[in-house]
Amino acid sequence: MSGTDDPIVIAGMAVEAPGGIDTLTGYWAALEQGRELLEPLPRDRDWPIREMLSVHEHDGWGTIPDAGGFLTGATVFDPQFFGMSPREAVAADPQQRVALRVAWRALEQAGINPARLDGAEVGCFLGVSAMEYGPLVAEVNEHSGFRVVGKMQAAVAGRISHALGLTGPALTVDAACASSLAALHQAAAAVRAGECEWALAGAVCVMGSPAAFYEFAKNKAQAADGHCRPYAEGAAGTVWGEGAGVVVVERESRSRAMGHRVYGRILATRVNHNGGGAPLAVPSAAAQERLIRATLDAAGLDPALVGMIEGHGTATAVGDPIELAALAATYGAAHQSSDPVLLGSVKSNLGHAQAASGLLGLIKLLLCGAHGTVAPTLHAGEPTTAVDWAHSGLRLATTPQPWHPVDGIRYGAVSSFGVTGTNAHAVLALPALEDTHA
Repeated sequence: MSGTDDPIVIAGMAVEAPGGIDTLTGYWAALEQGRELLEPLPRDRDWPIREMLSVHEHDGWGTIPDAGGFLTGATVFDPQFFGMSPREAVAADPQQRVALRVAWRALEQAGINPARLDGAEVGCFLGVSAMEYGPLVAEVNEHSGFRVVGKMQAAVAGRISHALGLTGPALTVDAACASSLAALHQAAAAVRAGECEWALAGAVCVMGSPAAFYEFAKNKAQAADGHCRPYAEGAAGTVWGEGAGVVVVERESRSRAMGHRVYGRILATRVNHNGGGAPLAVPSAAAQERLIRATLDAAGLDPALVGMIEGHGTATAVGDPIELAALAATYGAAHQSSDPVLLGSVKSNLGHAQAASGLLGLIKLLLCGAHGTVAPTLHAGEPTTAVDWAHSGLRLATTPQPWHPVDGIRYGAVSSFGVTGTNAHAVLALPALEDTHA
């Protein structure tokens, strides 16, 4: 997915993250300052907190930490502003509601009036996974009549297109933790193929139930102390989080003509699968290495030029070493030990936001490029011994690091890998923008 004559660019973006963050300025401040945005499990979602915190007492179960990265504004919504009735809004998965307002903000941030898009041939591609919100559809309750659409993942993209009057393709993508970069991949392809003039690409994760906590407790894959330590020797499992991000994707010629700011060129995106052999949920270093090489080949980019990688980095004992092996064999092999590529994961700040994790990482990468600084990854002062860092060509950014451009461009990469075997990777060229307000 390359194209140098008129490349696909990101011309606007918006984010919602834990810690009450709903602006790019707030997000960057938290990243640059190295703040951890985790907090205790929510007591206002009717979750069985006492049972959750004692689940480790069952034979064969691990600990559910009293911690996660949660959206404080997940229940806040103005239905009339988006043309919904109050009953319809309550019945709708909060992922639909959060995605709507983040998409609106992304358009405004790009300098596009969301209220004047009715009939526009614009695409909408959103990464979403099912989060078990609300009662069953097959029962009689006050939400009946609104629950089919309210519960559908397909309605996340469809709701945005409907509210804005967009007439291009509207697709919800579920590739588990790879969903958001897979959505970006489809959005860029659709714009390049002329299926739509431009597109929204994004993802959202709001946990309607604590299902993920129970599943990973059974697998003993959550950090008992509630801290996410990607690529660290002390990594003891992931910590769940929430979030949402949306970017505006268009051709650079259109962006320049409309006076939009270009945050980055999408040089290439690729998606693949682990294939068979190992259990479905076990990642594959070989598949990740193939994916990275294919993306770099499509971009026509020397990996030695890449200065920052925003990794998947879930802080699990299985996943991190596998990812590091693939990164060392590709990007690391192209770098001298005296000039390693900087690596990090935003999951150390806000937990693993599942379907939205790749977009939150992508926006981090774009902001790092805009500010000329690689934000630090937390809890990684003692890197894992699963990789020989001195000879890997990789280095963890544990403090803010300057990111120097090459001829006015910073080259970065971002990964996301799904628990069902789907992998996604993107390579971007970011113009040096630190002299302007990001």
